[in-house]
Amino acid sequence: MPLRSLVVALVVLLGACGGNQQTLHAFVISSDVESSGEELRSALFQSVGATLAPGHTVKRLDNGEVFDVLVADIERAKTSIDIVMYIWEEGKASTRVSNEIVARAKAGVACRIVIDSFGSAKFDSQVGSALEKAGCQVRVFRPFPANSALLRNHRKIVVIDGIVAITGGFGIRDEWLGDGVAPGQWRDTNVRFTGPAVHDAHQAFAENWQEAGGKLLEAKAFPAQSTDGPARVAFVSSTASPVITRAERLTLLMIAAAHKRLWITNAYFVPSSEILELLKRKAMSGVDIRVLVPGKHDDSKVALIAQRRLYSGLGAAGVRVWEYKPTMVHSKTMVVDDRISVVGSINLEPLSLNKLDEAAIVVEDEAFADGLARSFLDDCSHATQRAGK
Repeated sequence: MPLRSLVVALVVLLGACGGNQQTLHAFVISSDVESSGEELRSALFQSVGATLAPGHTVKRLDNGEVFDVLVADIERAKTSIDIVMYIWEEGKASTRVSNEIVARAKAGVACRIVIDSFGSAKFDSQVGSALEKAGCQVRVFRPFPANSALLRNHRKIVVIDGIVAITGGFGIRDEWLGDGVAPGQWRDTNVRFTGPAVHDAHQAFAENWQEAGGKLLEAKAFPAQSTDGPARVAFVSSTASPVITRAERLTLLMIAAAHKRLWITNAYFVPSSEILELLKRKAMSGVDIRVLVPGKHDDSKVALIAQRRLYSGLGAAGVRVWEYKPTMVHSKTMVVDDRISVVGSINLEPLSLNKLDEAAIVVEDEAFADGLARSFLDDCSHATQRAGK
């Protein structure tokens, strides 16, 4: 078992044994939050400090498509390339991305990269030295030995010229290159966006950059944003908390806001008791709740075992659960009613909900939600239903 899977297994076991000590006394949310409009925007701001601002363009990037778009954006970079990445390993994906970064760095574009010392343990020897020779600045997030081995950076953020951002569940490794259906080609979902929320994504990068020893970015790294797009978007960053993280606050809020449907895809589904109970209550109230999770190709067998223990209780409450058959499904998405979508790096398990730096975007746009919902249904056509009717 890879080292990262061992850590997931350890934390899932800790959570199952009471390691997740949060209670609803720490964060109470009304169950009648609207699923769009001013009430939801106000609730989101109050809960996680994020603003669903207008003027964004958003494009969903499934599976290997993220590398086509990422490389094209890097090729167009004029001033800066800023990246936070949990997993970055040598291979075809890395070569595509690294070669374009090297070319832009040699052309004078500022390139700043933060990698996690756990998720990308071999980055320096495999990839980093070539990037640094080309002029990139590379920083390691919380190098070992760290104060806590579990306080890792799981974010996946790319910001180009301060005006274009990509986030989601991907890593720079060859499993993410394919179509999400063929064996060994992981299923994942990401988003490219422009607009005011890019500043918030860039801020999340900057705080990780500073902690890793980087200097403050110059003010010009945060240029004025285009506001011509049709979608409202909020970027939400989360970090460890002894009480409750923004990752869990966001998840609870999205569940509470669902009145017609809540369709969830998640790579490691072992939520807190608060999330589970709210899911059950919403399902029993008539909300169409569906969950798509990994099946036999789950890269954490302990997480798979813990996940399957939840099916009986979820099914009895009316929650429907599917296991994806072709390969590992690594997406972390939610579709809430008709207009709200969430895409990011947040797994619904104790490690992600309590210990990790995470990121996600909330999109208020009917066309985007419709596309993500159709993608969910297509994924379910490659899945086996395990709970609910």
